[in-house]
Amino acid sequence: MANKEEVEEFYDEFVDKQKNIGVSVRHRLIHKKLKSLGLNPNSNVLEIGCGIGTVSSLIIKSIPSGKFVGVDISPESIETAKKLFGSSNATFLVDDMSDFTSDIKFDFIVFPDVLEHIPVEQHSRLFENVARVCKQDAIVLINIPEPNALNWTREHNPEVLQIIDQSLSMQDLLNNTYPHGFQVHSIIPYAIHTNRDNYLSIVLKRDPSVKDLRLKGKWSQLFQNLKVKYL
Repeated sequence: MANKEEVEEFYDEFVDKQKNIGVSVRHRLIHKKLKSLGLNPNSNVLEIGCGIGTVSSLIIKSIPSGKFVGVDISPESIETAKKLFGSSNATFLVDDMSDFTSDIKFDFIVFPDVLEHIPVEQHSRLFENVARVCKQDAIVLINIPEPNALNWTREHNPEVLQIIDQSLSMQDLLNNTYPHGFQVHSIIPYAIHTNRDNYLSIVLKRDPSVKDLRLKGKWSQLFQNLKVKYL
């Protein structure tokens, strides 16, 4: 497994490729998903693995009254992000999240295809630190390659893989998130430019406990029954 210095060097050299790619379909889908989850102008957002700020640029525009913090292990990436998208409400930091702290309490935590690049043995500590800086009702959005699709790429097209590129099991995800108060809300596979699903969009919720549970009215129940039966 590559060490921290090797990973930093790899992503420092990855900056030009990110510039050439720009904002992709994947980035726009991540942003769209955040908005569907309740991202609003006042939201505070932490993006882990922000790179040069491609997803960040979309988020920042959506939260003019909120706070944005983007972190990445690559100094070159962060320097580029600061130049491109730094503002009064957007901060970019070099940080590997091993000891991350913040005075801001975040509504949303975003992992835009980065968790697979962080050694799985570090994930529990990572989510422990995330839990300390998010609000009680925070939402975590994780985008990762679909494990079987990544396995196929590893076998048939390994030259496109990054320095660390793990196929993450859902069991490992649960083991490393549940102890820190996060629970799975949804796992949705989807495809970008392929005939099979090649990504997963995973939503974790910080406090999914039920505060109120009531039966809907009879007309609502009837409509649901008819919808299930005929639609």
